[in-house]
Amino acid sequence: METTFYQELTTISLSGELLSDATCEKLLTATEIELLPLLDAAYQVRKTYFQNEVQLHILNNAQNGYCPEDCHYCAQASSATADIEAYPLKPDTEILLEAERAYESGAYRYCIVMSGRGPSPKRVAHLAKLIRTVKAHYPIEVCLSAGLVDVESAGILKSAGLDRLNHNLNTSEAHYPKICSTHSYQDRMDTLQAAQTVGLACCSGVIVGMGEAVDDLIKVSKALRQLEVASLPVNFFLPIAGTQLSGSVTAQRSVPTTLTPDYCLRVLCLYRFLNPRAEIRVAAGREHHFRSMEVMALYPANSMFIDGYLNAEGSTASRTLEMIRDAGFTVKTNGDDTEQLKQEETERRDVLLKELRVLRPRMESDA
Repeated sequence: METTFYQELTTISLSGELLSDATCEKLLTATEIELLPLLDAAYQVRKTYFQNEVQLHILNNAQNGYCPEDCHYCAQASSATADIEAYPLKPDTEILLEAERAYESGAYRYCIVMSGRGPSPKRVAHLAKLIRTVKAHYPIEVCLSAGLVDVESAGILKSAGLDRLNHNLNTSEAHYPKICSTHSYQDRMDTLQAAQTVGLACCSGVIVGMGEAVDDLIKVSKALRQLEVASLPVNFFLPIAGTQLSGSVTAQRSVPTTLTPDYCLRVLCLYRFLNPRAEIRVAAGREHHFRSMEVMALYPANSMFIDGYLNAEGSTASRTLEMIRDAGFTVKTNGDDTEQLKQEETERRDVLLKELRVLRPRMESDA
């Protein structure tokens, strides 16, 4: 592909124009479109709005399991048989201690996540009080994921100081019935619109690799663009045993987990071109699917999680920080002094000398 093609992608994105569906599909599927120049084109857009900064997020799985919804990808779903540690909402003291740990580890945003269909009025009032306490103690942004939320509840959370409300669209409207039956795509859209009605910033993204077509990924990205979401997490399906999509519960609903690093990086580039001003977070599955090319995700994406996800472990904070710095990026902090970021010790790597059994393996086999 000619150099001008990649330059045009950057120019179109920065000008606020929309790539055609045909071009979007080519970015994901056409072998003549080379990955490295595509990453560079996406990086030019990312650099324009976010320079070389990376925002780090820490998830607090504040409530785990006991969910009545049947999201087929989720280990906490009512239909799942995954071996998770289920518990009700953590005590306030525990959530506050984790907020402190998130702040001290260099996280820019603290994400409180609860299972369930949506919070009751009593739970909303409790969460509002908790958000005020966190904000009063730590200069850290707070994001809440609590399920379906109406305008009244969104207003209460906004008044309490909530910075963002998370509610992922996950996939396109057409594909949604194949991944959940207890609520609809429109239910999720209503929650995002309720948040926007009261002026609350939205965090909403996708899960790639749930059996969707390329067209589904394009449609949901353009829907998120239309919503002008502030934050867009791009998750990559993790086949946790016991979830419906993993194939261990209902075989006919299983999806192949054949995501490649190349494809995953192309998805991130596409989402950057279509949502140039959004904070794009390479989220769950980056360690699993990107493998040795994980660091390349930083070129289209400007955000990532540290210390794992909801029910799956991820890279340690020290490893993630090392990867960011080794690639020449910097970590965005909440304070004016970047030295407030706690410098975690990099694991010491001694140079090991080869032993005789490695140098002369035949001697050992002849013995």
